[in-house]
Formats: sequence, structure tokens, C-alpha cells
Amino acid sequence: MERLKEALDSADAVVIGAGAGLSASAGLTYSGERFEKNFGDFQEKYGIRDMYSGGFYPFETLEEYWAWWSRHILINRYEKAPKPVYDDLRKLVEDKDYFVLTTNVDHQFQLAGFDKERLFYTQGDYGLWQCSRPCHQETYDNEEIVRQMIAEQRDMKVPTELIPRCPVCGRPMTMNLRCDGAFVQDGGWYAAQTRCQAFLSERGGAQMLFLELGVGMNTPVIIKYPFWQMTEKNPNAVYACVNLGQAVCPKEIQMRSICIDADIGRVIKDIA
Repeated sequence: MERLKEALDSADAVVIGAGAGLSASAGLTYSGERFEKNFGDFQEKYGIRDMYSGGFYPFETLEEYWAWWSRHILINRYEKAPKPVYDDLRKLVEDKDYFVLTTNVDHQFQLAGFDKERLFYTQGDYGLWQCSRPCHQETYDNEEIVRQMIAEQRDMKVPTELIPRCPVCGRPMTMNLRCDGAFVQDGGWYAAQTRCQAFLSERGGAQMLFLELGVGMNTPVIIKYPFWQMTEKNPNAVYACVNLGQAVCPKEIQMRSICIDADIGRVIKDIA
């Protein structure tokens, strides 16, 4: 804890790499009581046991599909996390030169007040829809229609007229999530990628802290492996990994690494 606080205080720049473990620490759990409270009817009818598997369930109608997804989007994208972990993290770095690279799609960073220009969501956004084909490379904000779906759904179905369709080809819309080759990387995605790359290149030899929070091994090539490589190349860099059950580093950067096997929210609060 002391080493991490020292590394944070002395860093010229901080790059936060955030995975699902960070949101889980903030209370955005996909199973258990939170799932049952919001999806008890779907659980009873279809035997769905958690939000993750429910996202892949082959609902018979689009009316049911969007009843499920509108609830999922609302509680995981437009409502703040139950615990103030993201807020506490912002307070730790708001006076630093920082950038956030994340595979999370819940935009809790933005809800907590992080600078939008310092965020790169690589895997999509629950708040965006795209053409299911897709016939063009654009995304569409969904908050207004999602809230309308929530207000008007009955018997686990939304009104047919609320089913979103592509304004270009008329096909049903789908979530802007990277789950297959149809994922749309729109202008906003590329702009964020450019800002992230510029941040890293302009501070290549600076005293950097690569702060990895809750990143697992599902997609290590996005955050974990690049953080290891950039730490190895920069002798002034420190790599820190806070991850309950998966706090590890390679031997090549072991002497400049801090691995803490603990709950992320508790670590952030203790450092503060």
C-alpha cells in the first residue's frame, strides 16, 4: 500500500487500465441479489441465472429482447454504481496527468466525473446502438428510448413501435459491444484511440505509473500485456496491479512492480 501511494504521488503521469473487476468492486455485480431484483421475472420464466448469460439468450421476439436489454442498459449504464469506488478513484488522480484505458462498457468513469477526453472505451458502450448488419459505421445514443422502454414495457415486452431499427437499411439495431466481427468503431472510437496513443507517445520516457485495476485474462492483449511491455521499455515506469485473486506480473519487471491481491475499493480508500 505504501509503495503504491508513493508511486502515485511521484508519478508525472498515470495510465489507468480498468477491467470488469473494478466495476464488480463498485457493486455492479451481474448475479445474486442485484440480478434477482431486476430480472426475477426473466429468471422465473426462462431459468436465466445472471445478466451475462441473459445477454446471449435467444428470445423469441424482439419485444422480449429489448425488454431485457433496456433493463440491463439502465442499471449498468445510466445508474451510478452502488459503491463509490469510481468516485474515490477520481479523487486520487484528478490532480494528476492521467488517461484511462478500459474494456468496461458501463461508462462508470464518465458518471463519476472523469474527463471524457481522457477515456478510451475499447470494447463498446451500453449507451450506444448500431446496425445489426452493420450497413454503416455509425452508432446512436439510446438513453431516451431506453427510458421509454422501461416505462412502457409490460409482461416482459416493450411496445413493438419502440423496437429500434437502422435508419439506413431498416434492419433491427443491436448493442455496440465487441462480441463478433460486426462491432462498429465509429468516429468517436477512433478519436479516443488517437488521444490515448498520443498520451502514451508524448510521455514515453516520463515517470509513469501503469495502474491496472481488475483486469483478467479474457482480453489481456488490450491492457495487461501492453502495460507490461511499456513498463519494461521505460526504466522510469512502475507497474501496479490491484486484482483480487489475480495480482501477478512477469519476472522481467518484477523489481518495478507492485501487486496487491485485495478488493480494489478497499485499496483505493486505504491509499486515500
